[in-house]
Amino acid sequence: MIQVQDLTKYYGPYRAVSDISFTVNDGEIVGFLGPNGAGKTTTMRITTGYIPPTFGTVTVDNFDVTKDSMQVRRRIGYLPETVPLYTDMTPREYLNYMGKLRGMRDGRLREARIEDVMEVTGVTSVASRLIGKLSRGFRQRVGIAQAMLHNPDVLILDEPTVGLDPRQIIEVRELIRELGKSHTIILSTHILPEVSMLCDRVIIINRGRIAVDDTLANLEQQMASNDVLEVALRASATEAQAVLAGVAGVQAVEPLPPDVGDGEGVTRFRVSGLPDSDLRAPLAHTVIAGGYDLLELKSQRLTLEDIFVNITTRDDEEAGDADTVAAEALEAEEGIDELNPVPDDEATATIVDETDEAYEADEDVPTTGKGGRK
Repeated sequence: MIQVQDLTKYYGPYRAVSDISFTVNDGEIVGFLGPNGAGKTTTMRITTGYIPPTFGTVTVDNFDVTKDSMQVRRRIGYLPETVPLYTDMTPREYLNYMGKLRGMRDGRLREARIEDVMEVTGVTSVASRLIGKLSRGFRQRVGIAQAMLHNPDVLILDEPTVGLDPRQIIEVRELIRELGKSHTIILSTHILPEVSMLCDRVIIINRGRIAVDDTLANLEQQMASNDVLEVALRASATEAQAVLAGVAGVQAVEPLPPDVGDGEGVTRFRVSGLPDSDLRAPLAHTVIAGGYDLLELKSQRLTLEDIFVNITTRDDEEAGDADTVAAEALEAEEGIDELNPVPDDEATATIVDETDEAYEADEDVPTTGKGGRK
């Protein structure tokens, strides 16, 4: 569905994205992760056709984002982190306006599709209220509704739950899970448990390069391994560390703070082994054979956060802020106010003219509520 090949983006002399390649298959929900400034937003802007790459290619359903931009835009729905809503419109008015911009000229079909996406996203109950009066959760729903209005195969969602309260987060997650049954989704988020709950695959970008591209199942297998243990024993810190470090297969021994109730003379450590090693039996045998009291021995299950932090803190001193540079370059060169873009009449007419021909070739816009994949 989406093929990114050797993608590089420069802003002046600064390289924001460096020779990245990945594929998103039809029907996948892919978590796209990275620290602030890693190049996530730049990559998504290129994928949606918002900005061009310097080198490399991005194709969506075999259409090149540079050469076939209108075909790509028909197939992608994009929810930016800050949803560009018009607060003096109602959701129904806003979606009607967006439908016209996207070339949905048949009023009857457009209205039916609007009612459909409002029902799917749970916006119907507030369809006649001003967007400026809606909660952030409902605004996010309106943003998702506009992203899927033209029935795209792919949804790209940038931080869809940022700033929401716990109940709103749960509701939006459920909506994304349902949309994943009929769409290919790229989900950019800083909320790592969200990725574990929703995604099939995880891509981590760091300093403009792909650091991890793996299925969640494979990552969970790594996280569940027995190569990291927490050990508590009665011995001096120096003695205990020497004993633990002497066990075959041990790679690192890290002191941990004592737990409440450990008592005097108890020391606690995190012991890391070689990949796929199981240190439990040899470590217990060595401690007991040495005459020390083994008080606790348990596996430390790694989390997605542990993997993320480990990867994204490597060479942190050299890390650049790709997306900040990108935003500054866009504002300086194009005068774009992404937070609240208001197109003038001439620009609106241009967008409609460009999209009319494409939509006239496909007038039977589905109104089933399933959206997405045909």
